[in-house]
Amino acid sequence: MKERLKIIGLIAVLFVLAPAASAQTNTVAGIGPISITLGANNGTPDVDTSIKVLFILTLLTLAPSILLLMTCFTRVVIVLSFVRSALQLQGTPANQIIIGLALFITYFVMAPVWDNINHDAIGPYEAHQITSQQALDLASNHIRAFMLKQTRASDVELFVSMAKMQPTTPDQLPLRVVTPAFIISELRTAFQMGFLIYVPFILIDIVVATVLMSMGMMMMPPMMVSLPLKLLLFVLVDGWALVVQSLVRSFGG
Repeated sequence: MKERLKIIGLIAVLFVLAPAASAQTNTVAGIGPISITLGANNGTPDVDTSIKVLFILTLLTLAPSILLLMTCFTRVVIVLSFVRSALQLQGTPANQIIIGLALFITYFVMAPVWDNINHDAIGPYEAHQITSQQALDLASNHIRAFMLKQTRASDVELFVSMAKMQPTTPDQLPLRVVTPAFIISELRTAFQMGFLIYVPFILIDIVVATVLMSMGMMMMPPMMVSLPLKLLLFVLVDGWALVVQSLVRSFGG
């Protein structure tokens, strides 16, 4: 878990990290110059300390957005919400359970990406084999590759044209273009999967309503009959396993 937090922190600073200065000087009225040094006592800049400071400052604001929008979490949580809505269950499973399940599925799907970042960026950086900028570039390459794999070409072209960029190779696309294209592609895919989930349950509603009408039981709410049938069907086909399996395989897993 500690390694995963380091990886998320490294990705977070992709958007805000500038070349770290080894010292900053400020003057406070009545006190005199105050020197803030981000380095060792021997004068050698301690880049790792700078990363830790930036990690703390940026994780609180950027990490939630990165976790929600730059991973598979968006697709997973939307599809799970569609399952609950299709079953016409008001608060079961609870939001906490859906979000928790979505987080663990995200952890499962994104594990290869985290491992690659840890192997190529975090590990060499902690061993002082590469600089912080090189580590950030390597980490962003893995995140970019994952997002581009799930993003439609038309969505990428849309944001490239709106950014008025010249045609370029995928590995040269900035994250400010890849990220929004990835998000709208995930929304489209999630809604397509949600539609397919709704179809069998709508058919059950139609059949139940038709049978009740033919029996003259028009005053009986169809939901009272269709809801148990939906739950029975969902349990018999092992619905949660099928949904989770389809989600994981949709990411190429």
